[in-house]
Amino acid sequence: MDSLNQSTLTPNKTRLSRAFAKVLHIQKLKSNEKLKQDHKPNTDEKKKKKKKKIQHCVNVNPTMDAFIAKVFATVSSVKAAYAQLQVAQSPYDPAGIQLADQVIVSELKRLSEFKQLLLKKHLEDDINDPETTILLADIQEQKNLLPMYQITARKLDSKNKLKDSEIIFLKEKLNETNQENKMIERRLKLKLNSSGNLSDHEKFNFSYRTINSFLISLQQTTRSIKSFVKLMMCEMEDAKWDLYAAARSIHPDVVLWDTSHSCFAFEAFVCRVMFDGFNNQGFDSNSHSRSPQFFFDGFMELKSLKAIEYISWKPNSMFAKFCRLKYLKVVHPKMESSLFGNLIQRNLVSEGKFPETNFFALFADVARRVWLLHCLAFAFDSDKPSVFQVRKGIRFTEVFMESVNEGEAASNSSLEVGFTVVPGFKVGGTVVQCQVYLI
Repeated sequence: MDSLNQSTLTPNKTRLSRAFAKVLHIQKLKSNEKLKQDHKPNTDEKKKKKKKKIQHCVNVNPTMDAFIAKVFATVSSVKAAYAQLQVAQSPYDPAGIQLADQVIVSELKRLSEFKQLLLKKHLEDDINDPETTILLADIQEQKNLLPMYQITARKLDSKNKLKDSEIIFLKEKLNETNQENKMIERRLKLKLNSSGNLSDHEKFNFSYRTINSFLISLQQTTRSIKSFVKLMMCEMEDAKWDLYAAARSIHPDVVLWDTSHSCFAFEAFVCRVMFDGFNNQGFDSNSHSRSPQFFFDGFMELKSLKAIEYISWKPNSMFAKFCRLKYLKVVHPKMESSLFGNLIQRNLVSEGKFPETNFFALFADVARRVWLLHCLAFAFDSDKPSVFQVRKGIRFTEVFMESVNEGEAASNSSLEVGFTVVPGFKVGGTVVQCQVYLI
């Protein structure tokens, strides 16, 4: 009975399970279709959002380009203002420094504002028309580049002037050396014809202890002074000095014939300072008495070296001391501060050191030339040499004077001396004319 019941129940059970499975399968298919229908609108929304983002990016790109262009233009303004600040520091220009500083601060504030706009994503608030903004920013950037190029050109022009003056100075030095060599050869031949062979020391003694050698040395000294004055006037022009007014301050009671004659006033000032004390053996009243041979040996020692080389070799020598003292007198602290924006060179010289600049190198050559002339004057076996100047108002005479502006003053019948440019000398029993400016 039990086996019968089991056989009759089993098929019924399997049929029921199959029917149940079919129902479940149909329900699953329906639920999947429903899910697919539910997902369709979500994907559509995503596509729509993606399209909106693309359109937004397309619209934002021109705005971002304009914003970046404004940032770069502002950065170029900062660079240009900083360049102006550097130029205003040397020579020192307080108004220029203040103006450049204000521009830098204002442009940095603008950059800070740009940063805030970018972080808050409010670029549209600052940029209405991207194309116009980009063009204006490009124009501003080009304008900022122009003064930077001008500053660079000005610096290169200043360097070019210095090189030109150095070339002229070296050419003059070469010509002077050639003239000296010819003169030495000529005089040696004359001496050899009269007295036979000479030793090297005798050749040097004969060649240099003559009035002609003193005149050549004086000519070299005046040329060196002119080169230094020319460089000094170039520095003054770069520092925006009024050269004519500065020249009038040296000789306020003399009216110059022409503004170009300002150089004579500056040359007179440099000569007056450099030759002060020339009559004393050590350029000071406390110097010890020395023999003519001592000065001749000093002349020969310094003649073959440049001033900077000699000072480096003998920093405590009489010449080094002379060079330091004269620089501190010729170049006033206010003048140096105005020309170079600082007192670095003056401080170095005061400490017994020597700056490696073209300005000081040319001054040191002036000091060397004056010292050589001084040594040569005291190397003569004759009366003590002396230097003289002519006061203003003295009537011009060709016996003791030579005019530096005779062409301009020729129309004036009185021909009076305005001031002495280069002093005159009495050395070896001979009087050497002084150079004067006539009024």
